[in-house]
Amino acid sequence: MGKIKSFLTRKGVIISPKTYFIDCMSAMAQGLFASLLIGTIFSTISKYTGIELFETINTYAKEATGAAIGVAIALSLKAPSLVVFSSASVGLMANLLHGAGPLGAFFAVIVACEIGKIVSKETRVDILVTPAATILAGALTSLAVCSYIGRLMAWLNGFITTATELHPLLMGIVISVVVGIVLTLPISSAALCASIPITSIAGGAAVAGCCAQMIGFAVISFRENRWNGLLAQGLGTSMLQMGNIVRKPLIWIPATLASAITGPLSTMLFKLECNGVAAGMGTCGLVGPIGVLQATDEKDLLFWVGFVLICFILPALLSLVFNEIMRKTGLIKTGDMKLDL
Repeated sequence: MGKIKSFLTRKGVIISPKTYFIDCMSAMAQGLFASLLIGTIFSTISKYTGIELFETINTYAKEATGAAIGVAIALSLKAPSLVVFSSASVGLMANLLHGAGPLGAFFAVIVACEIGKIVSKETRVDILVTPAATILAGALTSLAVCSYIGRLMAWLNGFITTATELHPLLMGIVISVVVGIVLTLPISSAALCASIPITSIAGGAAVAGCCAQMIGFAVISFRENRWNGLLAQGLGTSMLQMGNIVRKPLIWIPATLASAITGPLSTMLFKLECNGVAAGMGTCGLVGPIGVLQATDEKDLLFWVGFVLICFILPALLSLVFNEIMRKTGLIKTGDMKLDL
């Protein structure tokens, strides 16, 4: 056992939940952002400008989703160059096979990448052996798991969509709170929403929860972090507060309570919709609101009121109210949300 562990360590194979379910999932989100999400943004621009070039970019960017995920995960695992390049093929294949999508690519690339790292530079014909081993391992993993992942994701999508339509109050709260919390944790809400994939009013509730976390933390920590903090959290990520949350979990309450209110308002009153990865992005680069705009064809007055309230105004106001109540009672103090920016 000692020799095997020593060999794996030498090859950079570190088997741990953090490596695979935090580092790799965060990398997968970056791959999604650099392909599917950017494509969605260009598609939205094309829709409002009529410029066909942007829709063409969207088409090819979406096609590259699996490859982008493969490269991103391989880089996060610190794989050698040949393994990184081969992971693009694995990610592309697994993403398209049996409707498994990003989650299929996630598992297939991790296995392929680790096998590739193990055989890398172990032979004199490394340029043949490493890509072949990496792609073969990825192909076998894809064939073994992607059909099951595809069925599971289809079932989850159907269950969440149907449950949200039947019980918009309860599911609005659950989806908004859970996806919002995942967004702030060091894992990827975007990857979660892309993998299911979450759609329709359930996606709108996810956007509501993510916006509540990002806008909420940006506003309630303004006295500590000023404009840099407002922009970093409001347009970047509320994950910046994770260290402070670990030290004082109570600071998470205002934004989370805000999400518990905006989620059901979205599902029951405004019926905002969003699909896939954009639902888990919140106001990061304004991707969440853009996703809501793209998912809705007919935009009446109620839509625009709900869009502005759910994505921007209510997250700020509700989080601020809850935060000030907790500050008055001494549960939250100035400095608890200070960031090193």
